[in-house]
Amino acid sequence: MACGCGGSAGGGGCGGGARPEVEVPDDAALFEELPPEGRSETGEALLIASSEQEWPLVRVNGVEIATQAIAQELQYHPAQSRDEAVYLAVQALVLRELLQQRIGALGLVVRAEAGESEEEAATRALIEREVPLPLADEATCRNYYSGNRSRFFSAPLLAVRHILLACAADDVEARSLAREQALELLGQLQAAPQGFAELALRHSACPSKEQGGALGQISKGQTVPEFERQLFRLPLGLCQQPLESRYGYHLVFVDQRIDGEQLPYEAVAGSIRAELNQRVWQIGVSQYLQGLVGAANIEGIHLQGAETPLMQ
Repeated sequence: MACGCGGSAGGGGCGGGARPEVEVPDDAALFEELPPEGRSETGEALLIASSEQEWPLVRVNGVEIATQAIAQELQYHPAQSRDEAVYLAVQALVLRELLQQRIGALGLVVRAEAGESEEEAATRALIEREVPLPLADEATCRNYYSGNRSRFFSAPLLAVRHILLACAADDVEARSLAREQALELLGQLQAAPQGFAELALRHSACPSKEQGGALGQISKGQTVPEFERQLFRLPLGLCQQPLESRYGYHLVFVDQRIDGEQLPYEAVAGSIRAELNQRVWQIGVSQYLQGLVGAANIEGIHLQGAETPLMQ
C-alpha cells in the first residue's frame, strides 16, 4: 500500500497529493418552455425531461444549442442532480455562444498564440478590446501587503521521522488493530526513543524505513491534508499519540522545526500584483458577460441577467 508520505530511498515528505462558482436560481425552474416553434407536432411543449436521454431546447438570439454540445459539456459540471448539472452546462454554452456571436459581429480575426485555440484567441482579443481592466498600481499593492501581512510568511520546515502502520481507510477492523499496535509501539518509544530507527525498519510500511523512518525536510503542501494539519502543530520530539491518515497510523518524531519568517514586500510584490489584477479581471469579465446576457434574446433557460455572477 502506498503510504502517501513520499518517503523513499532518497528521502522525501509525506506527500500524498479561475473560474468563480455559478449560482443557480432558487426561485425559478431551471428551464422554460420554448415559444410555439419549439413545440412538437402534437403541440406539446418541449421541456427538460426526466430521462437521461432527453435534453432541453435552448436558443441564443435564434441560434439553438445543440444537444450533443450539452452532452459533451456535462462532464465539466458535476452537481448534486442531473438537472442542475445540465443547467450549468447549458449556461456555459449560452455564454460561449454569446461571446462567439459578439466576435462575429465585430469581425475579429486573431492569430492564435502557442497553446491556445482560435476560439480562445478570439475570446482573449474580445475581452482585451471591450473590457477595461485597470491594473493594480504600486500604492494599491503596498496597501494590500500592509493589510494582509500575516499571509506573507515563508513556509515552515520540519525534519521528521515516522513509522507507518498501514491499513485501508475503509477497513474498520484493520484500523482498530493498527491503532492498538501503534499505541504499543508508542509505549516502547516513550521508554526508549533511541530505538526509533530499529522499530521503523521492523514495522513501518513506508520506504523511509530504510533511513530509520526519516522523511527529510517537509514543507506545507507536501503531505496529505489530514496528516499535514496534525504534523505542523507538533513540538520537537516524539509525538505523544499516533497520527491518523488515510494510509493508517503514524508514529512521528520531530527532529527539527524552522518556523516561517515574514517576507519583505519586495519578495511578494509580483504575486500581490498578479492576484489583484486577476480579481479585477474576474469582476470585469463577469460584468461584461452579464451585459451580453441582458441584451440577448435567450429562450429555454432562466438566467438572472445582471443580478447573477455568470462567468465560470
